[in-house]
Amino acid sequence: MKNIILLFLLSFFVLACKSDRINFETISLTYPETRQDSSVVDDYHGHSIADPYRWLEDDNSDETKSWVDEQIEVTFGYLEQIPYREDIRNRLEKLWDYEKYSSPFREGEYYYYFKNDGLQNQSVLYKTSNIDEDGEVFLDPNAFSEDGTTSLAGLSFDKNGKYLAYMISEGGSDWRTLFVKDVETGELLEDKLEWIKFSGISWAGDGFFYSRYPTPEGGGKLSGKNEYHTLCYHKLGSSQLDDIIIHRDTKNPQRNVYGSVTEDENILLISTTESTSGNAFSIVDLKKGVETPPVPVITDYQYDYNLIEYEGGKLYIHTNDNAPKYKVVAIDVRYPGKENWVDVIPESEKALRGVSMMGGQIFALYLSDATSQVMVFETGGGFKEELKLPGLGTVSGISGKKTDTKGFFTYTSFTTPPTIYELDAETLEYREFRRPDVDFDPTQYETRQVKYKSKDGTEIPMFITMKKGTKLDGNNPTLLYGYGSFNIPMLPSFSITRLPFLENGGIYCVANIRGGGEYGKEWHQAGTKERKQNVFDDFIAAAEYLIENNYTSNKKLAIEGGSNGGLLVGACMTQRPDLFAVAIPRVGVLDMLRYHEFTIGWAWATDYGRSDEPEAFEYLLKYSPLHNIKEESYPATIVTTADHDDRVVPAHSFKFIAELQKKHTGNAPVIIRIDKSAGHGAGKPTSKAIDEAADVMAFMLFNMKEDYLMEVKG
Repeated sequence: MKNIILLFLLSFFVLACKSDRINFETISLTYPETRQDSSVVDDYHGHSIADPYRWLEDDNSDETKSWVDEQIEVTFGYLEQIPYREDIRNRLEKLWDYEKYSSPFREGEYYYYFKNDGLQNQSVLYKTSNIDEDGEVFLDPNAFSEDGTTSLAGLSFDKNGKYLAYMISEGGSDWRTLFVKDVETGELLEDKLEWIKFSGISWAGDGFFYSRYPTPEGGGKLSGKNEYHTLCYHKLGSSQLDDIIIHRDTKNPQRNVYGSVTEDENILLISTTESTSGNAFSIVDLKKGVETPPVPVITDYQYDYNLIEYEGGKLYIHTNDNAPKYKVVAIDVRYPGKENWVDVIPESEKALRGVSMMGGQIFALYLSDATSQVMVFETGGGFKEELKLPGLGTVSGISGKKTDTKGFFTYTSFTTPPTIYELDAETLEYREFRRPDVDFDPTQYETRQVKYKSKDGTEIPMFITMKKGTKLDGNNPTLLYGYGSFNIPMLPSFSITRLPFLENGGIYCVANIRGGGEYGKEWHQAGTKERKQNVFDDFIAAAEYLIENNYTSNKKLAIEGGSNGGLLVGACMTQRPDLFAVAIPRVGVLDMLRYHEFTIGWAWATDYGRSDEPEAFEYLLKYSPLHNIKEESYPATIVTTADHDDRVVPAHSFKFIAELQKKHTGNAPVIIRIDKSAGHGAGKPTSKAIDEAADVMAFMLFNMKEDYLMEVKG
């Protein structure tokens, strides 16, 4: 057993507006003993790699469950002794308690929108015939389960707005169960579809297309490899056993398939993927029936092709085919060969992240140094004008059908909560439709964007948000966040969980490192496979910039990231443990030699490479967080995961913390927070989200030796 003696600086509220320091107290922390199995050794291209914690991959075993319970006891025994943990939770709860709305959308005769009264575990779907009047509850996911852990995980109305097909997720899992509801009567139909995963719902006629996997065998529901993805067509009123198989690739089990139907239900686009980027596609003329043989258009997986809409006999496609920053092409469905494609919106210097059609126009969403710009074009490609936005922030896509003259969009920034605007498609004027009332004064804060140089000289942008007038004396608690993969950009966004930190004098930073989608495909590819070290170098350089420019110091700097961002944090803390006070790898990909063996992990290989490839094994081993833990003093670390995470299975986090607890030589705590009845993050109930956010922030501040001095209001 390993005993760590920690010195805690305790504080508590003794006045209404201030907290006073009290004496140090010594708290003993004892980590659970984790069994090592020396017999598990893998041969990778002549290299013997031990995996003594392989047994932790079996999340159903009694031994793993017992180990999980022991880790939970240690972690919460520690967290419960942080004196201001409950104060942070109370502040988060107060901040969270405001009405939250989604952008409305029209289906048939009604408008629909989501609303959360404040602290409801799940947002509720409302419907109204008059968008300027409050609607009535149409679907309440809070009724799906008593504890709020079953969430709404996707929905689609049929063309006439008569039926709603919706999917639910239990305990945060990626598995979905689908139901169908009659809009007018509110009754559920007998249709119930199971074992759906990574799927949309696309209506055509009296049924819809969806994607599923075969029923998992044995106990592999949450960890077994996902193979033989199948596109099916379900006719209302029939059994799932009678669903028509539209596409299943029996020769290539690790390909996923998706169906997208155009708004008029004339064309089905079947898209197949081998990974998280690049897809092939074919088209089906639905006027001839759902079982009409598809016409192949693209058969390789080099580029991305995303359906925008079908108009005037042409498919509009958003693609990076010979356009790293993306463009829009029109494809005549009668002559779909690439030689007949027409560029409607050519590639520009800025990354074209999203496109929608409404009111006979094209709304193109660009990124300019990781902030949104909206350009409006005619359907023939002629530029009309730029939509002037409220400020430098992030805009969601324009919601509206292609024939609508009214649409909605949401604007947000690091200090601006999501605000909904109603857009007139004809005049391109918009009005504020709904602005949330948050107990937070954004005028007291500023966001600046800086650029710094990475190890190889590449210039990287970073957002820095803090109180106005913050003194740059190198003593500010600072949180650096990043992701860096899968062509996903990190854009300005409002987060309740960051507000108590900012109120407490903290500085919040987001680095737009390579691997993301801020500057198109080339920026993404510069952070993949053998170039993955660029991502970690970019993040480390961001930390060094913050220290060199006196924003903070290595004793006050925390790093955080989730999923691939968890890999980022794990790699950086093992490469530069001296640079950070706190590390927060959330639901991270931490075993880079075996990630592809679980659930959908194989699909990430285009970004990572696979250890069964000799060249990839060499560079994966160099940065794999699990395999680079040494006898060393590491930052205070809180790993987070969940028992129902079947995206990045918890075995990654289990094995990482076991190895870290074994080899860590310092006095800082290294613990794991394991959530039960939760998954990768989507659909997490509000109560669990608040609990986790409070625990992580309390851990972070405590290990920066920072009091929580936020004023108590009211």
